Amino acid sequence: MKRVLITGATSGIGRGLAEQYANDHIVYACGRNEQALSELTQIANITALQMDVTKIDEIKSQCAQIDALDLLILNAGNCEYIDDAKHFDSALFKRVIDVNLLSLGYCLEVLLPRLREGGQLIIVSSSASFLALPRAQAYGASKAGATYLAQSLAVDLDHIDVSVVHPGFVKTPLTDKNDFSMPMAVSVEQATKAIMKGISKRKKEIHFPKRFTFILKLLQLLPFSMWLFLSKGIRR
Repeated sequence: MKRVLITGATSGIGRGLAEQYANDHIVYACGRNEQALSELTQIANITALQMDVTKIDEIKSQCAQIDALDLLILNAGNCEYIDDAKHFDSALFKRVIDVNLLSLGYCLEVLLPRLREGGQLIIVSSSASFLALPRAQAYGASKAGATYLAQSLAVDLDHIDVSVVHPGFVKTPLTDKNDFSMPMAVSVEQATKAIMKGISKRKKEIHFPKRFTFILKLLQLLPFSMWLFLSKGIRR
C-alpha cells in the first residue's frame, strides 16, 4: 500500500483527505487536536501524529519512524483578518505567516527527503493568492508565498511531481468564522473529491470550483489600478 502524510488532518479538507485515502493507503494524519486524532485512529490504515507544524522539533520527533512516503500533502493552515490596516497587527500577521508559510519550510526539511522518487508533493494554497483582497494582508500574503514556493519547487525537484491547490470557499470550521458571504462555496466532500482527482492526474495546479476560480483568474488579468477601483466596492 502507498503511504501518504497529511498535515492539518484533524478537520476540514485535511480530515476529508485522510478518511478517503485510508480506503487504499497507509495514512499518517498530523494535527494538534488530540480528540480528533483519536477519532481518526479508529479508522483502519490511519496512524495519528500529534504535532504543531510551527515547531520543527515536534515534526522531527513525531515523524522519526517514517522512512518513505509516496504522497506528502501539506495542508495545515490558519486564517485571520486584519480589520484595521492603518493600525497593523504584527502579532496576528506573524501567527498566520508561521502556520501558513514558515511551517511549510519545516515540513519540507524533515519530510521531503523521505518522499520516494516518482512521489508527489502537494501544497494547499488558496485562490485568495490570485488577487489583493480586503483585510487579507496576512492570509493572502501567506498563501501567495505558498503558491510561489510550490511552483519554485516544481522547477527544481527532479523525479517528484509538485502540485499546488487553489481552493475557492470551502465550508469548514475555519470558514465558519467568516463574517461575509462566500460565493459558490463547496462542501468538504466536494473539495476532497476535486483534490484527489487532481492528484491522481498529477496536475500541477488544482483549482475549484472552476466557475469561481476562472472568474478570479480573469480578474487577475486586469491592470492593478482597475482591480483597485473594483476592490473598493467589495470593501464597502
